[in-house]
Amino acid sequence: MTATTAAGHGPGPAGRAVAGVDIGGTKISAGLVGADGTLGRVVTVRTPAAQGPAAVLAAVAGAVRSLDSRPVAVGVGSAGVIDPAGGFVLSATDALPGWAGTDLRGGLRALLDVPVAVDNDVHTHALGEAWTGAAAGHRSVLLVAVGTGVGGSLVLDGRVHHGAHAAAGHVGHVPSPAAAGRACTCGGTGHVEVVASGPALLAEYLRQGGAPGTGGLARVAEAAEAGEEPARAVLAAGATALGQAIGGLANVLDPDVVLVGGGVSRCGDSWWRPLRAAVEAELLPPLRGLAVRPGALGPSAAVVGAARLGWAVAA
Repeated sequence: MTATTAAGHGPGPAGRAVAGVDIGGTKISAGLVGADGTLGRVVTVRTPAAQGPAAVLAAVAGAVRSLDSRPVAVGVGSAGVIDPAGGFVLSATDALPGWAGTDLRGGLRALLDVPVAVDNDVHTHALGEAWTGAAAGHRSVLLVAVGTGVGGSLVLDGRVHHGAHAAAGHVGHVPSPAAAGRACTCGGTGHVEVVASGPALLAEYLRQGGAPGTGGLARVAEAAEAGEEPARAVLAAGATALGQAIGGLANVLDPDVVLVGGGVSRCGDSWWRPLRAAVEAELLPPLRGLAVRPGALGPSAAVVGAARLGWAVAA
């Protein structure tokens, strides 16, 4: 299996280290992280999703072993709804066939013979940003990740809020007037993901006659920044719907800061301006001026956050 490596943000952890792992439908990333959150070498391999859960677990173990340093524990952020207490995958999409029901913690502990902690990948993304990233030093952090879907996480005093059914964070399924009557992938209707996710924005651009070619949403963003009106209108509409949802959540949760990440967040000012304006318009007076900013750790955020979980169970 082909692997790629990359350096971390600093000189790398010295001495004891934990391996943080990010499991997605197409790739697995593993990196060594020191007790202070310093990220060292990162290895990325393809996710053998079509070969089933056992192959995915073996790929994770292989990526961790290839880091050339035995970690004292492993922390994992995975796609799907994860039970962090039991260590199981409760549900997952078709991006990882058969993933639901996998004993994620037990399986990796058997393969690697070290303590293992697991959680959802958006939660570990938020933990990473709250530990050493754009939300470091804040007690309450709301993260919204906008890509193929719309996910979220609330971190309070360094701990993820999971909810009663380990399902907290499904920001994409907040009702939105802009999505009224439109079918959602969850089986419901009228949810913000239908109009704010990356595929939804691209589909709307095509419906309005746009021609992004092979560039996908990145091409739409370039067109919007160049002043193309259909592209600007599509991004603004999606960002406004998402901003309204975020503003409503902020009124309920009153976080110190809101972080927005994921692929759609790279769409430039044509997306960020209406997003921030819509959030601000929804906020109650005491919350006016709430910081809404991008993350700082990029694709390594979930690896760093997963390692934070690993340090909590390290021997």
